[in-house]
Amino acid sequence: MSSKHRVVVLKIVSGQLTVTQAAAEYGMSRQYLHKLLARYRDEGLDGLQPRSRAPLTSSQAVTDRVRVRVVELRHALTAAGTDAGPVTIAWHLEREGLRAPSTSTIRRILHTAGLIVPEPRKRPKSSYIRFEASQPNETWQSDFTHWRLADGTDVEILNWLDDHSRLLLSCTAHRPVTGRDVVDTFLTTIDAYGPPASTLTDNGRVYTARHGGGRNQFEYVLAALNIRQKNGAPNHPQTQGKIERFHQTLKRWLTARPRAATITELQTQLNTFREHYNTTRPHRARGTTPATAYASTPKTAPSGHDDRTHYRVRHDHVDTNGKISFRRAARVHHLGIGATHRGKRCILIADDHTITVVHLDTGEIIATNTIDPTRTYWRNNEKEPGRWPGSSS
Repeated sequence: MSSKHRVVVLKIVSGQLTVTQAAAEYGMSRQYLHKLLARYRDEGLDGLQPRSRAPLTSSQAVTDRVRVRVVELRHALTAAGTDAGPVTIAWHLEREGLRAPSTSTIRRILHTAGLIVPEPRKRPKSSYIRFEASQPNETWQSDFTHWRLADGTDVEILNWLDDHSRLLLSCTAHRPVTGRDVVDTFLTTIDAYGPPASTLTDNGRVYTARHGGGRNQFEYVLAALNIRQKNGAPNHPQTQGKIERFHQTLKRWLTARPRAATITELQTQLNTFREHYNTTRPHRARGTTPATAYASTPKTAPSGHDDRTHYRVRHDHVDTNGKISFRRAARVHHLGIGATHRGKRCILIADDHTITVVHLDTGEIIATNTIDPTRTYWRNNEKEPGRWPGSSS
């Protein structure tokens, strides 16, 4: 292009062509030709070399302050055991009042600083098919992972995670996780967030007994609350991919801190982590915190559920008189179950109006009792009305 500019300009200055004639012959605007002539007068033929069209200054240019802060955040977040990727760094920059560059620019800054290790064999994001619940409480994922205390004692950390928002609903330490732990943490979480429409877990015995031809405690509770149970295919952990990746995040955070000496100390760390995970770090899939994502979308629920309903669960057994004692509002009431069920192990599921008693060995509902604060004895609605066991004729 510069040779064409030279020819046109030299023909004009030598008088062979006027500006108007040169514009018509060479397909250039008269305005552009006058600009070339001005550059020739100021700089000679060198002034006719092609020039960049980029602006001399850019409002998007990354300042030295931002570059330094990107590197500082990378070091600080990594040392804290939390996510330190470009999305998270950009989120922190914005919170600090700095104009965050694009994530690709942040990645280049980190690469230039030697803080990114290339992963040439990593699968491209386009090769993944993402499955995500469309609303909070549509699906809760659960799983547990192993961790060791300072003396080498193995403990298990049980987690409940909302599939849509990634909100960490519950994070508790056990030695080991039992079926009762799963039920208790699940019902406690329901009291805080309302019941989910479904759950997604692996096929561990604390979650399902379907391969043995029956149901376990957790499955009885799901059936009683009309919650759909979903289980991943055996030997296919990708189904629970979100919570598997979450376990990596959790362990990275724990590793960056002194190892807990007791299970109580570990639970304190887990409580701190849960607050941090939910409210002070953005999730990379959304660019916002899980707590914000959970709160910003209407919740779903099992069919027929009233959002104002709260649940309480208790494990008990039927006494020799066919009753179970139940404390409510500092007063003891007696649930009529039936003498034929004496000694049976049960789960009691109480909502605001009714208590449902499920036999643990069979999953059979053996009693429903209407809550009546004015009465001491609540009869079994599954049976015809009769006398209080042990009363006189």
